[in-house]
Formats: sequence, structure tokens, C-alpha cells
Amino acid sequence: MAAQKWRTEDWVAVYLGAFIIVLILAAFSGKWFNLGSVSSTFRWTTDAQIAARAADWSTALDTIIKDAGSKGDAGKQVAASANDLKVALAKNDRKAIEGAAGALAKAGGARTVAGSLGGEIRGHASASAAKVFSGANIGKGVYIGIAGLVVGAIGFALIGGKIGAFVLAFPVVFVLAWIARMLAGNGLFVEYGVEYVIFALLMGLLISNTVGTPKWLTPGVQTEYYIKTGLVILGAGLLFMEVLQAGALGIIQAILVVTVIWYVCFWLARKLKVDDDFAAMLSSSVAICGVSAAIATCGAIQGDKKKLSYVTSLVLIVAVPMMILMPWLVKAFHIPDLVAGAWMGGTLDTSATVVAAGALISDAAMKTGVIVKFSQNALIGVAAFILVVWWTYKGTAVGAARPGAGIIWERFPKFVLGFLIASFVFSFFLPTDMVRGTGSALGELRTWWFALAFVCIGLETKFVDLATMEGGRPAVAFIAAQIVNIFWTLLLAWLLFGGVIFPVPDIK
Repeated sequence: MAAQKWRTEDWVAVYLGAFIIVLILAAFSGKWFNLGSVSSTFRWTTDAQIAARAADWSTALDTIIKDAGSKGDAGKQVAASANDLKVALAKNDRKAIEGAAGALAKAGGARTVAGSLGGEIRGHASASAAKVFSGANIGKGVYIGIAGLVVGAIGFALIGGKIGAFVLAFPVVFVLAWIARMLAGNGLFVEYGVEYVIFALLMGLLISNTVGTPKWLTPGVQTEYYIKTGLVILGAGLLFMEVLQAGALGIIQAILVVTVIWYVCFWLARKLKVDDDFAAMLSSSVAICGVSAAIATCGAIQGDKKKLSYVTSLVLIVAVPMMILMPWLVKAFHIPDLVAGAWMGGTLDTSATVVAAGALISDAAMKTGVIVKFSQNALIGVAAFILVVWWTYKGTAVGAARPGAGIIWERFPKFVLGFLIASFVFSFFLPTDMVRGTGSALGELRTWWFALAFVCIGLETKFVDLATMEGGRPAVAFIAAQIVNIFWTLLLAWLLFGGVIFPVPDIK
């Protein structure tokens, strides 16, 4: 029986995540293969989409040329590259646009408006559908799929699942995840920050709410198994020193957002007579970082999996209008860039969404948003530990002996431990060149595990359940808390990053 504890889903996620991390580190050290080959290409922009954006880009280039004129010799190369790009856009010559945009990105440099615009346009010009559907690119996806099938099946067997059923179902879930990433790679969706998670959810929802998820597919629908493994790998990308170097203001805002909004959501849920387990998952998802935090909380409190599925679906559905509306509100109300970045970093649920939304405003907004979001992500482990201790004591009968460290350890979600260990190792023990050299490959593999998970969330969710579960009260609590979150985070962003209390940070 004791050995069985080491074959739970949590522990298996740690094993798989650690195996993948070690494999990539070994491949980097031994130069077994080019780690760049791990990443498939999903970006594609049509000629018509480039032509439709040409006028806006040209207007932005006029501003860059004007600003460069006041910078003497340093601005001459930027102005010349911007002029070349304007000419290429006017001719609608895709190859020339790619070359001129690359030259502007190089001349402008990193973290500048000119450099960012050049990089953005080059990204669109170089992203052709032919690359996405090329034999070599599809082959990469096939290899990743086979590797995921093998690793996933071994882990599934350790948990006690039937390998044959998993092997039959997994490829279908993987193909749906591939389609989701391909759709999200279109230039229009990239521009507005609509991520693959939305398409993954929508495709799953389309199947589950029309024909229904077939029983033979169920063994491959393993939401928590996939996302827990992805979270362990995510730890390799969360570096403590980067959080600390990012600035105290981002950390202060993250702590204030997480503590206040968590309490507000929990209080609202209780007022609406939502049970404590449900309330805790809702609170963590809205206050910390969406789906990942909800799953970590579910593990910490040993919550109901059906309620977790409800929360994760709710998070993603609410995220769609926020991703579109927040950048628009920033521009409509002329919110300062740093304030806007901190606001979006504290309210949008994923780092990629924050980057995309911030990029629509400015480099400074994007960087500030990432600082705040990174700081909030770092609080997952802290929140999980606090919840384990709280729920363990909360469940102790009056007069009974206080639970010891063993009980707390038993209840602590082990995949969060894997996340923290990975973060600690990559932060303090590995050489910088190894951390940077493996970051892209690990990020790609993490994305695949998350994409599988979000497809599964959709396959497990029915709209009727969202509308009727506990009379819709959890949804009301979540949405109300999210509204409070929007205003509270905006206030904090203005106080901390708007120069009201502290001098305006030098984030460029």
C-alpha cells in the first residue's frame, strides 16, 4: 500500500516532468541534436492580411522616422530602414518586407518601438502557411506526438490506467491540440493575443456539447495529468533572480492582488452559499493565475474534480472578452503605458496573453505586465502550502490532536513540489548558458502538455453544467470577484506604477 502512494497522479507528473527536463538538459550538454528541432512552426499570415495592415504600419513608421530625425547619426540607420520598409509595404512585396523589417528590428534594437515594430512585421512576413503545412514541420509534430504518446502511456500505466485504451485515444487529443495551435498561429489572432488555449477549449466544447465526447476517447481525456506535468516543466522557466530583479513594485502589487482578491472571492462565494472547497478553487483561479492555480488548489485541498473542471472552463470563457477589451480600454482612456502593463499583468490569466496585450500598447507596457504576472506565478507554491495547512487544521475535529507534519506532507500537492524544485535548480544551480539554451525547447514541450489539457477541459465540459451547477452561484461569485479584481488592480497599478506614491519606474 505504501508503494502505491508513489504512483499517484501527482507523483507521476513529477516523474514525467523531471524526465523531460533531464532529457533536454542532457541533449543540450551532449549536443545530441539541435534543440531547435523540437519546436514546430505555427505562425502564418496571409498576403491579404499583410496588405490590410500595411497602411497602419506605414503610419507607425512615419512616427518612427520623425523621432529618429531628432537623434542625429544614431537615428539615421533607423530612419533609412523604416523608409525601406515603407517602400516594400507599398509594393506588397512579401520577401522585401521581411528583409526590410529585419533590418529595422536590428537597427532599432531590443525593447524599442522601432525594434518591436520591425520584429512584428518581419514575423508576419516570414510566417507563410506553406511553412506550417510543410512535410518537415508536420514531421516535427508527429515526432513530438509519438514521444508524448510513449511518455504519457508509461505514466498512465503507473497510475493504474489501461495502456491500450490510452494509446487509442491520445492521438485524437493530440491532433485537436495541434489544430488549436495552428488556428491560434494566424496573424489576426496573434495580433489580438488570442491564444491556443481558447481554440483548444472551443474545439473540446464543440465536441462535448454537440455529438458528445465518445467513451473510447475518455482514457485520453486526462486534464490534470497533462497540466500537472506541464506545471513541473513550467518551474524550469520561473527564475527567482528574474522575479527579484524585475522590481519590488511588481512583487508588492502581486502580493496585494493575490491576498485581497482571494479573500474577496472567498467571501463572496460564502455569501452565495458556495461550499468552501469550491470557493477556494474559484478564489485561487481569479487571484493568482487562472487554471494552474485552480489545479494546485484542488490538489492542496483534495477537492472535487467536477468542480475543478467547472472552474477551469469558467476561467477560460471569461478570459476571452478580457483579452480583447482591456487593450482597447487602455487606448480609449489614455491609461499610461506602465500602469496599463501592470493592470493587465495582474488581471489576465496567462503570461502569453499579457505579452500579446502589452505589445499592442508599447514595449514598456509589455515588460511591466510580464514583471507583475511573473511575480504572481511565483506565488503558486506559497498559496498551495498555506492552503494545505489551513485545510488540514480546518478539517480537524474539535478536541482532536493537532495534525502533524506528516499529514501536511501527505496532503501537499507533489506536482507543486516538482514545480518549486525545478525553479530552484534552474535559478541557482545550472549555468546561465544552459538555462538559456534549453529554455525554448522546454517551453515548447510545456506548451504541448498545456494544449492537451485545455482540449480535455472542453471535452469534459457541458454548457448546461456551467449554467446549472449549484444554481450558477459559483459563476456569479467568480465574475463578481473578477470585476473587483479589475478595479482593485487598476488602482494598485496607478498607485505603484503611475508615480502617485513612488517615482515612475525606469522601464523602457
